Amino acid sequence: MRRPLIALTVLAAGGAAAQSSITVFGVVDATVSGYANKAETPLGIAVTTSSTVQNSGGYASSRLGFRGTEDLGGGAAASFWLEAGILNDSGSGLASGGGFAFNRRSTVSLSGILGEIRLGRDYTPTFWNDAVADPFTSNGVGINLIATASGFNTPGQAANGFQANPNYIRASNSVGYFLPPDLRGFYGQAMYAFNEATKYDPGVLTPNVPNSQRAGRYVGGRFGYTSGPLDVAVAAGRSTIGDQFFLGTTTNLDIWNVAATYDFGALKLFGEYSNNKLKTSFSGIPPVANAFGFTSPGANGALVGLTVPVGPGLIRAVFTQVKYNNVTVANQIAPGLSPDPKSEKFALGYVYNLSKRTALYATAARIDNKNGADLTVGGPAFFTRAINGSVPTPHSSTGYDLGIRHVF
Repeated sequence: MRRPLIALTVLAAGGAAAQSSITVFGVVDATVSGYANKAETPLGIAVTTSSTVQNSGGYASSRLGFRGTEDLGGGAAASFWLEAGILNDSGSGLASGGGFAFNRRSTVSLSGILGEIRLGRDYTPTFWNDAVADPFTSNGVGINLIATASGFNTPGQAANGFQANPNYIRASNSVGYFLPPDLRGFYGQAMYAFNEATKYDPGVLTPNVPNSQRAGRYVGGRFGYTSGPLDVAVAAGRSTIGDQFFLGTTTNLDIWNVAATYDFGALKLFGEYSNNKLKTSFSGIPPVANAFGFTSPGANGALVGLTVPVGPGLIRAVFTQVKYNNVTVANQIAPGLSPDPKSEKFALGYVYNLSKRTALYATAARIDNKNGADLTVGGPAFFTRAINGSVPTPHSSTGYDLGIRHVF
């Protein structure tokens, strides 16, 4: 019996029984969304870019999935999970070019008494806290600013440096390990994702192409504890988002966060603190700019929120803030000379459950940007072209979602 033997070897489980199950599942979410993003010049001239669109995912991301489990006996199981994002407003998939692909999750795993080993494309450990601690579960205009600052749904942000993380939500080519579920409330996971770069020996033959040797790697973990109404977890990870082989540089985005929820029954509280740090290391002689230490901008994010059951529905509210640290050279030379960019956001929404599978929802949100921060609730980018010699800076962003979600 080769399959039970493999499971025994990997996860200390055995047996010869076999029982399979396959499930087709999905979400269809349609929302009408409106956005208005205002920028202002130093002379008080305001320019607003706005749009009204239909989206697929104001409450939960639309998707189609297939999952299955085979009982290998002795507590061991083999499983697969294939999940694809869909755009039901246009009928296309989310893959490049609009084709169909399992871009959300694509994994195969073995599980047993020592836990689960999972291979493929999956959520990163550091993203889990951003989603679990968010009353809006990282969807729609209400999504928390910690996710938005990481480039989740906002164009631009080049000055603040955190939008170029391809492994923020999910990592491809990953190997993950999950602790077994019966540890008296303790849980955890660890992940390593390969960047699958081609290496050359001798190294001088390496093509001079940026981000081709180390970019794409991810390593991280998340560990937590749950007991009754309390759930708290801490996560940390490193994503390599850039490299220059012949300059000897590697750029890593280090993330750590802690999140907690507490369910009182009449209401549920949410909280999170997150810290991002962009670090560029040099294996050779550092350039002049690095000699002054201007290579490690950071961002701190905080979130407080709640949900309140009301009849067949749920009120959702959240306040989040992101502050960028040491972004400008001027601020590092003379702290306080150039104030750090900062964004604050408040979102309020209501979900009305027509049944266990169908819900109507409405959400409204507003972001206030200060000192050059440029986060939005979605929609078009801020207008930043010069007007009479004066360049507008991002000021505020407002938006709403009105939609319906059906799960199957």
